[in-house]
Amino acid sequence: MIAKLTGLLDDTGPDWAIIDVNGVGYLVHCSARTLSHLGIRGDRVVVHTEMQVSETDQRLIGFASGAERNWFRLLTAVQGVGSKVALAILSALTTEELQRACAGSDSAMVARANGVGPKLASRIVNELKDKAGGMPTAPGAPGVAVAALPGSASADAVSALQNLGFKPAVAASAVGKAVDELGEEAGLNDLVRVALKLATG
Repeated sequence: MIAKLTGLLDDTGPDWAIIDVNGVGYLVHCSARTLSHLGIRGDRVVVHTEMQVSETDQRLIGFASGAERNWFRLLTAVQGVGSKVALAILSALTTEELQRACAGSDSAMVARANGVGPKLASRIVNELKDKAGGMPTAPGAPGVAVAALPGSASADAVSALQNLGFKPAVAASAVGKAVDELGEEAGLNDLVRVALKLATG
C-alpha cells in the first residue's frame, strides 16, 4: 500500500499529476484543489495517497493533506459515491466546508459539486452527519481536519478526552495539536497522553 509520495512534480493534467520519485513516475488522480496546491513542474511535493483497486482498474488517488484523504474515504463509503464523484466534491468544497455542510445537513452545498444531484447530496449529508462532528479541525490550519475516521486513534483520543470531562471543541483542538506533534501514525495512548498535557496545560 502506497500511503505517501515525496518527489518532484513532473507533469499535470485536468485531474491528474505525475510525481517523480527517484526516477519513477507515479500517476496520481487528484481533485482540482490538490492540483492547485502542488505548484509548478519541478517543484518538490508531498502527496498523501490512497490506492484503489477494482476488477478493471488500479489507480493512485493523491491528496494535498491527510484530511482530504480522510474525507475521500468517508465519501467513498457512501453508496453511489465513487472516486470521481468524491474528487469532484473535494474540488468544489474545502474539508472545512464539507464538514460544515454535513454537520449542518446542508445538502445544497454538497450539490454544488459536478455530478452530484440533490438525492445523492442528501444521502451524503445524512450518512456523514454524525461522523462530521468527530472530524476536528487542526488548530492554526483552517480547513485541515485531523485524521479522525471512525475507529481511528485520533477519533478515539477525542472521545477519551470528552469522557474525562473536556468539552468537544477543547478535546478536538488538543488532539489536533497532538497529531501535529506526533504525526498521523501516532498510537492512541501517545495521543491521549500528549493531548491531555496540552488540554490541561
